Order: sequence, then structure tokens, then C-alpha cells
Amino acid sequence: MNWFKMKTLGLAMIVSMLGVLAACGESEDSGTDSSDAGAESGDGGDGYPEESIEVVVPAGAGGDTDRNTRTLAKYLEDELGVSLVIQNVEGSGGSTGSKEILDSDPDGYRVLAYHDGAMLNNILGLADYTFSDFEVAGISVLDQGNSLLVSADSEYDSLEDLVAAAKETPGEVSVATETGSFTHLQLLALQEEEDVEFNIVDAGGASDKITALLGGQVDVVPTQIGLVKEYIDSGEMKSLGVMSEERLDQFEDVQTFTEQGSDVVFDKIFFWAFPPETPEDVVNTFADAMEEVVTNNEEYQEEAEGHVVAPTFMGPEEAEEFMQETQDSYQELYDSSEQ
Repeated sequence: MNWFKMKTLGLAMIVSMLGVLAACGESEDSGTDSSDAGAESGDGGDGYPEESIEVVVPAGAGGDTDRNTRTLAKYLEDELGVSLVIQNVEGSGGSTGSKEILDSDPDGYRVLAYHDGAMLNNILGLADYTFSDFEVAGISVLDQGNSLLVSADSEYDSLEDLVAAAKETPGEVSVATETGSFTHLQLLALQEEEDVEFNIVDAGGASDKITALLGGQVDVVPTQIGLVKEYIDSGEMKSLGVMSEERLDQFEDVQTFTEQGSDVVFDKIFFWAFPPETPEDVVNTFADAMEEVVTNNEEYQEEAEGHVVAPTFMGPEEAEEFMQETQDSYQELYDSSEQ
């Protein structure tokens, strides 16, 4: 082979190799651009999340919804690599805040942190949508510590005392709630179970109800027992019982409602959800971060259990199935209380 042929062959090989390298470079550049575009458009690109995520809590600061959200959020930030910015949006039993997320862009950068109120707002007519209209990322917490609290000097020392008083003077015992909220359903269930009538007062969110009780404006407050642990420990409040299947480890001396003859049991569900049509891989990315924190992060688990709640992860499909069964039971309960 003469020099000219060798040189021609060499040039051809070099050109061919450069072409392959260029094609690879274009492919890599194209992949990067596609990923960036996906993240920007919210279609679940590999870069999600690339900026802070706004978390809407449809309740005021200082309540159990706010506390549970903030507790998980600070650990999620480490998993997701971005900040989670909490926004408290009160109003209409939680429907004002949830509607904001329902109407938000499905780009993965606004998420709802809520509870059973999403179902009850629909059942009680405060909203024409329910949890299933969102893209549910998962359940993070189940709360078995739902309780009725009274001030330390109250004449009621047990659920049995309260029921007896309500039967003796129907409509006189004042109990605080927020219309359309989870505690509202609890009161309807207790009235139905015990055939009594309370004076149900719309006092606002959790912190407002606690203020009303401590100020002597109402006789009883239904709320999460862990939220008022310091008041119980200080002797300012006492619990009349918890709506759990079994006694709580943190409050072994507090009887369940069932132990006191009232078959009223409630677990409060805390879940996270995105606007409708949020891409599945965005939802799954967030859900994976939730699962890692809830199931494997011992520091988070210890902190959550200190609030008397049970860290419990259910992914999108399992969560939706569980919540649908819960909503069906709530609807049946509400229908029977209205008859």
C-alpha cells in the first residue's frame, strides 16, 4: 500500500472517529437539554427538584397539622436537596388551602400537606372535590392520639362523666370544633353513639380551640393529645379518653373510649399530594423521599413519636386505597348521623 492510500485511509479513520465522538457529544448534550427542559416544564425530568418547593398547610401555625408537616419537611429537605417552604393557609375548615393546590400548576413545586379534612370538606359540603382529585404522593403519619380535653378544674373526669352530663342537659355542654374539620366528625360520631346532643361551637383551628378552653369559653376541646402534652403535664388540662384501639404508650393512664363503653375509634391520616396532572415521576420522586425518611430515619421517627403520632408510610396506590376506604366509612357515619 503506497503512502497516498495509507494517508487517505488514515484521514478517513480520523474523520469517522470524529463523527462518532460528535454524535456522542450531541447525544449527551441533547440528553442534558431534555432533562433541563423536563425539570423546567415540570414533566418529571431527571433534575427534579431544582428549586424550593412550597408546602401549603390548610391550617394555622401551632396545630398538629402544622407541626407534623414541619417535622417531616426538615428531613425531606435533606433527601430532596432543596428547601421546603411552609405556607399556612387557613379558612373554610381547610378547603381554602387545599383549593389553592388543586388550582396550582402541576410542575411539582407546590404540594399539599393535609389530613382527613380533605375528605370531610367534601362530605360536609364545604368543597366539591376530595383527596382523589389530587395526585397523592403518600401517607406519612397516622395519629391515634385523638382525645377530648377539659380544664383541670372541670367537673368531668372521664368520658362517662361527660356523656352523663350531656344526657341530663341536652345542648348545654359546649364543645369546640371547626366546622367541616376532623374533630367535627368525631363529635357527630360521639353524639350518634351515645344519643346525646352537645352545644358544638365553631372556635377555629387547633390553637384557637386550646385558647378557648384555657380561657373558659368552652367546656371541652377535641384535639390531638400530644399537642397539649405540656398542659397535661403542668396540670392545666386533663384528658377524658383517647379514640384509639389501645392505650397509648405515652399516656398509659388515659383510658380509651372503648374501655369506657363508647365504640368511637378514629385514626387521623396525614398525607401529601400534588395538583392534578402532576407527572408521575415527579410524584414518585417525592414519595421515595418520604419513604426513606419515614421508614429509615431514626431521628425523624423519634421526633415524631415524641409528638404522640405513629410514623407510617404508604405510597401513592396504597394511600389512595386506604383513604378511599376511610372516606366511605366517614360518609356512612355522616349519613347515619343525619337521619
